[in-house]
Amino acid sequence: MAPALRFKTIGIMGKPKHREVGETIMTLYHHLLNAGYHVLVEESVAEGIDVQTTHSAPWQTIGEAANLVIVVGGDGSMLYSARLMASYNIPLLGVNRGYLGFLTDIQPQQVTEKVSEVLTGEYKEERRFLLEADIEGDDNQERYSDALNDIVLYPGEISRMIEFEVYINDSFVYSLRGDGLIISTPTGSTAYSLSAGGPIMSPSINAISLVPMFPHTLSSRPISIDADSKVDIVFSQDNENEARLSCDGQVRFPVVPGEKICIRKRKEDLWLLHPKDYDYFRLLRTKLGWGSKL
Repeated sequence: MAPALRFKTIGIMGKPKHREVGETIMTLYHHLLNAGYHVLVEESVAEGIDVQTTHSAPWQTIGEAANLVIVVGGDGSMLYSARLMASYNIPLLGVNRGYLGFLTDIQPQQVTEKVSEVLTGEYKEERRFLLEADIEGDDNQERYSDALNDIVLYPGEISRMIEFEVYINDSFVYSLRGDGLIISTPTGSTAYSLSAGGPIMSPSINAISLVPMFPHTLSSRPISIDADSKVDIVFSQDNENEARLSCDGQVRFPVVPGEKICIRKRKEDLWLLHPKDYDYFRLLRTKLGWGSKL
C-alpha cells in the first residue's frame, strides 16, 4: 500500500458567483485555515466571497503550489478543473453542489468531516484518462481542446443531418449520415453517451465508445475500442454547412467541410481522490435508480 499523501497547500475551485457553492467554500475555507493548512481559492471564485487577498490565486498558481485541489460544485465544475489541473499531476477531490454528482461525491452537509478524513489519509485513489481533439492542419491551435467526458460532433444548424467518415488506426470503419457522433471515455459513459444509448463502462477500463446520434440507418450501433487507438473523423465535402465540435460541452469550435478531426488519448491523466467509503456501483444505483438487494 502506497504511503499517504502529505497535504500542506490546498487549492479550492468551483463555480464562480454561485450562492450555495460560495457557502460551502467558506465553510471549507475556514475549516482548513483553522486546521493549519495554507489555502488558495481560485480568483474567479474568491471575488464574490469573503476570502483574504493573500488566499486568492489564479488557477495556474494553484496548479503549481497546491498538494490537493478541492472542487466545489457539480460535475461541470469538476470537468473544467480536471482539464486545467491534469497537467500538474495533483489530486482532485469533489464536493457536490450540483445535480448529478458522478464526479463530486462528498455531500455538502458532510464536507468538514469527509475532507478531514481524506487529509488524514483515509481515501481511495483513482486515475481517469482524458481525450484530446484538434483539427488537422490548423496551425494556430485555436481549435484544440481536451475532454474528460466526451467529444461530440454535431450539426451547426438544428435539424440538419451531417455526413462524415470514421477511421480507427488509419483503417476505414464507416461513413455515416445522422445527427453526429459521441466519442466517450468511461467517465463520460454515464453522461451524454448514456442518453444516446451508449454502454456504461467501468472507470478502470482502458476503452472509449463511439456512439452515433440518430444515424440514418438502423445498422449503426455503438462500438467500444481500445483507448490508445487513433480516431479520425473526416467531415465530408458534401456537407453544405459547418459542423460543431464540443469538448465536455464547455469548449466548442467549428468544423468546415473537408476537414479532419484527430482524437487521441491525452498523455497526462486525472488523479482523483475519494472518501474511504466511496463505491462506484453504489453511486450508479443511487444516481440511476437501480434496484437494491432483495
